[in-house]
Amino acid sequence: MPLPNQQVPISKLIDLTGKRAIVTGGAMGIGFAISYRLAEAGATMQVADINARAAQEAIEELKRYRYKATFTQCDVSQEEAVKAMVDSAVKEMGGIDILVNNAGIYPRISLEQMTGEDFEQVISVNLKGTFLCSRYAGQKMIEQRRGGCIINIASIEAVHPSSTGMSAYDASKGGVLMLTKSMARELGQHGIRVNAIAPGGIMTRGVLSHVGTTSKEQEKEQLKELKAFMARMALGRMGDADDIARVALFLASDLANYITGDLIVVDGGYLIS
Repeated sequence: MPLPNQQVPISKLIDLTGKRAIVTGGAMGIGFAISYRLAEAGATMQVADINARAAQEAIEELKRYRYKATFTQCDVSQEEAVKAMVDSAVKEMGGIDILVNNAGIYPRISLEQMTGEDFEQVISVNLKGTFLCSRYAGQKMIEQRRGGCIINIASIEAVHPSSTGMSAYDASKGGVLMLTKSMARELGQHGIRVNAIAPGGIMTRGVLSHVGTTSKEQEKEQLKELKAFMARMALGRMGDADDIARVALFLASDLANYITGDLIVVDGGYLIS
């Protein structure tokens, strides 16, 4: 007896040809890795980033591989900028089928030193930005009547704090997790799936840029924390951006067409220790 859906070859299940995708914070690190994997699978890409120069460089790299890509500058914390981003995506690509909410900031500030303005800035980018992008892109998906997929980049910090100075970030990512579940309930009737990915320790340019920018004493403490962090990883290594991009590709593809409202943890086994 043939297996259910055996007639659908695996190559078709991960084929994103004809899909239109936006990746926020898509110019570098995890965002660019996701942009690359989605484009590789056939999606037409819009790379959205607050850093216009980096976004331009990202699409030039994608076009080197003959992938279809455009870019737009966008501060996801600003509603008018998000509206413009979505309008640009519709104009350039003809619609939106996939949204990856990757843009985020993660300043390390102790609770004692953090100001209300510091806290609000993190919430505004990480949580409000995810809401705004999902609202306006989701609206277009509903109008198109062909379903869609929203992927939110959360963090293991959404379920378990791992280091000091991250209270605002942890609060924002905890909010992203619950926003994911709530949106999945509301948008499911339109065939729109909403899921989240929780990266653990991922080595990116952004992580490396923090090294050398603090005092020797602070740097020594950070290295001590990093060693302790890595000691808890079952796989014994930091992840790289493509470890997250592969999971994003899975969630964006038909391999995951019955998954919504879920959180996939990609942390090398940190949380099980």
